[in-house]
Amino acid sequence: MSHHDTRSAARPAPDQVLVDIAAYARDAVITSPVAYDTARYCLLDTLACGFQALAYPACTRLLGPVVPGATMAGGARVPGTSYELDPVQAAFNIGALIRWLDFNDTWLAAEWGHPSDNLGGILAVADWLSRRAVAEGRAALMVRDLLTAMIKAHEIQGVTALENSYNRVGLDHVILVRVATAAVVTAMLGGTRDQVVNAVSNAWLDGGALRTYRHAPNTGSRKSWAAGDATSRGVRHALIAMSGEMGYPSALSAPRWGFYDVLFRGQPFVYRQPFGSYVMENILFKISYPAEFHAQTAVECAMQLHSGVRDRIEAIERIVIETQEPGVRIIDKTGPLANPADRDHCIQYMVAIPLIFGRLSAADYEDSIAQDPRIDRLRGSMEVRENPQFTADYYAPDKRFIGNAVQVFFHDGTSTPRAQVDFPIGHRRRRTEGYPALMQKFNSSVATLFPERQCRRIEALIADGARLDATPVDDFVAHFVRNG
Repeated sequence: MSHHDTRSAARPAPDQVLVDIAAYARDAVITSPVAYDTARYCLLDTLACGFQALAYPACTRLLGPVVPGATMAGGARVPGTSYELDPVQAAFNIGALIRWLDFNDTWLAAEWGHPSDNLGGILAVADWLSRRAVAEGRAALMVRDLLTAMIKAHEIQGVTALENSYNRVGLDHVILVRVATAAVVTAMLGGTRDQVVNAVSNAWLDGGALRTYRHAPNTGSRKSWAAGDATSRGVRHALIAMSGEMGYPSALSAPRWGFYDVLFRGQPFVYRQPFGSYVMENILFKISYPAEFHAQTAVECAMQLHSGVRDRIEAIERIVIETQEPGVRIIDKTGPLANPADRDHCIQYMVAIPLIFGRLSAADYEDSIAQDPRIDRLRGSMEVRENPQFTADYYAPDKRFIGNAVQVFFHDGTSTPRAQVDFPIGHRRRRTEGYPALMQKFNSSVATLFPERQCRRIEALIADGARLDATPVDDFVAHFVRNG
């Protein structure tokens, strides 16, 4: 527990964490060309994930105004739809689309998460601000400004996650989305350092969502809209702070009532490096498979083995999966799987599908595929174990690997080779290989949603990085609006 005088009503100076986040969000100048180049790809990849989610009614039924008819002319638009909403509800819409298929970027550390979830709030506010500015004869925000905000949100979320594990105290990682969005959006709105501190303090005071909806026996679809909820809440805190609402300077450190004592076992947050552009430069993309990231390389291994097992599925005796400690803790799951949200967080399921079919797509988590009896038979034959070297490489700052290995053994005593992949195609060390595949993901997502003429306009816009950076955000978003 913290040890301070709990009797004094004297208002303390703001917690240093709040001050550091506010100073970075408001005043930091990003100079890294690698960060900006990566952020452009991140923007397109994140939009692609949202476009793909529009094919799923379980997602689309959550979209639109919070109550019928509560639209906002000149408000924030939701890419891939015709909705115009207030920026808080638009942030929820965009955030839910981004996260629905578990296909957007990932950051793995003491706490994992998906920093591009913050684009829900950032893009909604950037579009709304830009449309309002144009209507008032002022200059709109540029895509370059949008990329800067993305880099900063990634950094706040990711650096905070490096040494501080919220999942180990039962809290969900979306708490960091709420905090990062609140900080960056308040700065986008022109907030002072004090106003950013106020917004961020309120974001921490919200506490954290429980991880109940991510784990058996309660795994459910809330995990697909929790980030939308968090980023929209961050926007709300930013707007409230800009209205002059007060903050709470010791929201983290207050004895007995602060975040540390109530929710973090009395331990203060640890930061071993300053905020810069490290996270965006090293972000992990989910390019090939919509799978929980700790299993991405396991899926690649299974794909390598598919040709050698596809005609011998019934002859399989056992399957050994080696993974990192977080993979064992998070996605090693036995027994019945109730829904797609359950299946895309089960490493056994995510290995069984490519072994049998030679693929893994979002549709493979649906009931129509899951009822194939071969899947559960293979799941029942699997042994998931920690490989200590994979765990060490996972946490090493100069590696950030996500290793997995898979080997299949048959009843006749034969076996496949042991397939091992240390880091997936979305890793920084595979950028040359990954970016063309990422653009294929984006282009195919756009092609299934928009008419050919609109696709050509989009293709022309994104072909030139300098032109894209100089595009007003309201014009950029207009390229992705659907009529009707």
